[in-house]
Amino acid sequence: MRTRKFGPNGPDLPALGYGAMSLGNAWGDVDDSGADAMLSALADRGIRHLDTANVYGQGLSESRIGAWIARNGNPFHIATKATISRDSEGNRTFNNAPEHLMSELEGSLKRLNVEAVDVFYAHRRNPGTPVEELAETLQGIVRSGKAKAVGLSEVAPTTLLTAAEIQPIAAVQSEYSLQTRAPDLGLRQACERLGTALVAFSPVGRGLLTDTPPTPEFAAANFFMKDNPRFQPEALARNIAYLAPLRSYAADLGLSLAGLAVAWTLEQGPTMFSIPGTRSIAHLDQMIEGARRGLTADELDEIERLAPVGWCLGDRYSYQQWWGAERYS
Repeated sequence: MRTRKFGPNGPDLPALGYGAMSLGNAWGDVDDSGADAMLSALADRGIRHLDTANVYGQGLSESRIGAWIARNGNPFHIATKATISRDSEGNRTFNNAPEHLMSELEGSLKRLNVEAVDVFYAHRRNPGTPVEELAETLQGIVRSGKAKAVGLSEVAPTTLLTAAEIQPIAAVQSEYSLQTRAPDLGLRQACERLGTALVAFSPVGRGLLTDTPPTPEFAAANFFMKDNPRFQPEALARNIAYLAPLRSYAADLGLSLAGLAVAWTLEQGPTMFSIPGTRSIAHLDQMIEGARRGLTADELDEIERLAPVGWCLGDRYSYQQWWGAERYS
């Protein structure tokens, strides 16, 4: 599998990692044995970059990773995130205060069973917190030795460039795929300029870019999809039907659509990493096959013809889901 430098001063890592939100039961129930099997499969297949967060299952994802590490040792490059919290009325907030982030990181370290994480992200920037202030907080966390590097999630290019003047930013997480291309409007370019890893989450479009897309019944019951514009019944049916030629083309190339989607994402720049999440080892293997498969210029042109920018019906977030993610153009 192709490897890349993770951040301007970081290690060389396989370009395919794993988004461990699934280990927190976000997309369906996973028991402890299933989580163990997935983590073992990742280690066996050389997937080193493991991405989690304190809010994934309210610590469940981190705890499962930590329990596996206690039994097997730690072969992983671990990233976790914090800032998302709740106010006294239960409303979602983003706490960027230094004492809050340090306290949350310390809780993550205990659950993960490690002394330091490889990357600690500010999961969201509070709009009321100046970028410079957040960067100084992240700098303090690196100096504490509890995180080897730091990152930002769902930020605009200007936020990245401003923060990087104070503290090197190893990585920025953003949704990026054949159906979500907002990072092409400056974020991807800023990452390349700085050598910052652009870590693409949801590279298979939360299941749309697969051979087995979500059913209307699954979408209606899922915590995220039930309110998301792309998974409303009319949009979901249209998007699935639209992708039929692309699924056929992927098969012609000997790939699943998920594998093709991962391969396409990794072709989009030298600092690009992909962190799909899945509960299925068979699905994981499809995406590994895609990560190993380079795409020719002609193949990329055909993919663009079949799924041109803007093809997907529906915004990537609902009004409420957009809260905290920085928009830019």
